Amino acid sequence: MEELMSLVDNAAREQNATSIEAIHLAVGELSGVDPQALSFAFDSVVQGTIARHAKLVISRIAVIAYCPVCSLEFTPPDVVYLCPTCGRFSQEIRQGTELTLASVEMTTHE
Repeated sequence: MEELMSLVDNAAREQNATSIEAIHLAVGELSGVDPQALSFAFDSVVQGTIARHAKLVISRIAVIAYCPVCSLEFTPPDVVYLCPTCGRFSQEIRQGTELTLASVEMTTHE
């Protein structure tokens, strides 16, 4: 979270921001990141910064696997990634592992 706040702070300086209103994160289901832990850490690291009143908005990103046999992208229903068309096991994950700073809402100097 401290690294995230460093990115946000740099962006705010570049834009001459006076405050950060919201920080939007995209968190993949397989990212290994607990959204509750992120929220807890966020509350701690924004104290005393221009983001102290910001809200953290977390969007969960579903897992998307790919079957090279069928050329099909699919959302697996559980932790076994079987293609719903041919039944083969997929090892290729195309989405769901990311942890991304999607956007920052800020108020800037005019």
